[in-house]
Amino acid sequence: MENPDSPNRLSELVAALDEDAVLALVQERLSAGSDPFQIIEECNAGMREVGIKYETGEYFVSGLIMSGEIFREVVELLQPLLEKRADGHSFGVVLIGTVSGDIHDIGKNMLGMLLSCYGFTVIDLGVDVPPANFAEKAIEIHPDIVGLSGLITASFEKMKETVTVLREKATAANVSFPILIGGGMIDEQVCQYVGADYWEKDAMQGVRVCQMLMSGNK
Repeated sequence: MENPDSPNRLSELVAALDEDAVLALVQERLSAGSDPFQIIEECNAGMREVGIKYETGEYFVSGLIMSGEIFREVVELLQPLLEKRADGHSFGVVLIGTVSGDIHDIGKNMLGMLLSCYGFTVIDLGVDVPPANFAEKAIEIHPDIVGLSGLITASFEKMKETVTVLREKATAANVSFPILIGGGMIDEQVCQYVGADYWEKDAMQGVRVCQMLMSGNK
């Protein structure tokens, strides 16, 4: 049974995939004047717990999908307040997509939603995106940051190919942008292998990296 007095109650409910209770508590917190960004942080902590449960075999892919749906619904509730705070100002343009050969989009979608919440303009190319498509769009819109997503280890080769094509086309067009990669299997070693600039396993961490880059603290 959930402890209603627990400061981690919202995180616990997200981790338990209790959709109705999460949405009810978010509504209650909003009515009480809670900071929407704090609500996002707490939900993200719950999402991290879901990821751990998936890695240990306690949850399956259906659990990941359910948690992503809960998070999407929370963001929809928070969106009006978040848009009011952003006041139409964009903190930067981020081009994201899941690399060729991979159709997983939960992490990518979470990052896109969070970036939008924090005032970024997000261009999402979807899933199974060929390297040439990434490069073509990047040259067209000159994003501040490019983010590549991949959940499976087989994605690493395509990530490497995509990074190579992006760099070649960007150099030829005399543009530049940092490349961020993300996914549950990503680490520093993978980042070095594919030639990316930054990496993250967690969508909130991805937001922090983008904020850091746009603040100039590279």
